Amino acid sequence: MAKEKLSIGEVSKPRFEFRTFGRDFDEAAYLMSRLSVPVPKKVWERYSEEIYILSKTNDVNNTKIRDGKMDIKTFVQEVDGLEQWNPLMKGEFPIKAEVLKNEVFPAFKVDMPALEKDEYTLEEFLQIIKDHPDLQAVNVEKERYGYMVNDTICEYAVVYINGASVVTVNSESTELDDIKKTIKDLDIEGVENINYLQAIKRVIGWIDNPLAN
Repeated sequence: MAKEKLSIGEVSKPRFEFRTFGRDFDEAAYLMSRLSVPVPKKVWERYSEEIYILSKTNDVNNTKIRDGKMDIKTFVQEVDGLEQWNPLMKGEFPIKAEVLKNEVFPAFKVDMPALEKDEYTLEEFLQIIKDHPDLQAVNVEKERYGYMVNDTICEYAVVYINGASVVTVNSESTELDDIKKTIKDLDIEGVENINYLQAIKRVIGWIDNPLAN
């Protein structure tokens, strides 16, 4: 079967991903920039401000809010150390209480708070999160630089997690072998695969493990 040709910013079948976080991936970033084929100008540099909703009881659903929209992805499987995530739901604020009850809070896997209104603004939703003992909103700023290496979508990014600066590199594709080759070419074989949920929980002290370096 022929491989799927990936394009940055376009929808494909579900991808696998290697990502890691630490203090220094300058060498990998340099190799990424030199090995990359030309990519669209819109992905050369991107900046975003996002809010991740962390749950003490959940590591399989990744919830973030950007530009007033909520995006939840769910973990599907791990193959050869690479993770596959699929979209679970998308929502927009103000958001209906019914959506919070039936989709959002079940994804957090926590006790359901009392909802007394028919819909909630972003500010009201964040107050519910603040008041919940098992949930926490974390501000995440990203400076992302996009590349394409071995037909995998790659990124080097400076990430601020509640103001704490870390860096991340990743490679994602529908093809496992292409990601493995990229990991080797970027000289990051043996580096721990750390997704955003894990990285944020380590930075805020919910997981007692360091980042990759």
